[in-house]
Amino acid sequence: MGLKQLKIKQSAIFTALLLVLVGFIGFVEKKGAERSYHGLSVKVNGISDVYFVEEDEISSMLLKTFPNLSEGAKLENIQLSKLEEKVESHPFVKNAEVYNDLKGDVLVRIDQYRPMARITRPLAADGYISSEGLILPTSSHYTSRVLIIEGKGVDDLLAAKDLGKEHQDLLDLIYFIDRSDFWSAQIASLEIDRKGNISLFQQVGRQEIEFGKPVDIEDKFERINLFYEEIIPEKGWDAYSRVNVKFKDQIICE
Repeated sequence: MGLKQLKIKQSAIFTALLLVLVGFIGFVEKKGAERSYHGLSVKVNGISDVYFVEEDEISSMLLKTFPNLSEGAKLENIQLSKLEEKVESHPFVKNAEVYNDLKGDVLVRIDQYRPMARITRPLAADGYISSEGLILPTSSHYTSRVLIIEGKGVDDLLAAKDLGKEHQDLLDLIYFIDRSDFWSAQIASLEIDRKGNISLFQQVGRQEIEFGKPVDIEDKFERINLFYEEIIPEKGWDAYSRVNVKFKDQIICE
């Protein structure tokens, strides 16, 4: 067989394989279009002690909003992007993926926000701060046990929506506490005044810790730790009611 004939034969084989592949893809697409809806499966990826998004709640919401989610309906008539958009409208849903499988099930997979702190106000609505620094509403069916932020200076925080854009220094302080096993267990709340000065209140110990502005965060916590390790063992827990670390290189106890 000559070289020219060999090339013609190879080209014919390639063309035949390509036609088979195109036909197979067309067959699969046709079968996919003919598939019927079988059921809805919702899974929320778990975060320890966070239960703001419930699988039954999402299922009920989708079945109520999209009546074409009924057994026997053609999958091609179900707009998965619309379902995804609806799921992501839930205030505690961070991200959602909606797709179907070969059995005809519509699968919903959800990531939820994790709250780091709760902003509380006596005469107005509260809000959570997520691990991304976003402001989230509270939930009617679940309360997360997190750092409390209160005081006359918190109204601006709820109005900001995203603390990373306007209150990065405060967000850095919250991150510092949240990422430490010790400080997240020991610091119960922050109180912010109208000038942005912060006081810390502890789980153990009655002292108000005057922190000042959320700057030099690591240095200030080193001084608070020094108070715990050196001053309290000598003077006792009840010797002071106020501890001030606002000023550089100082611990003022009163």
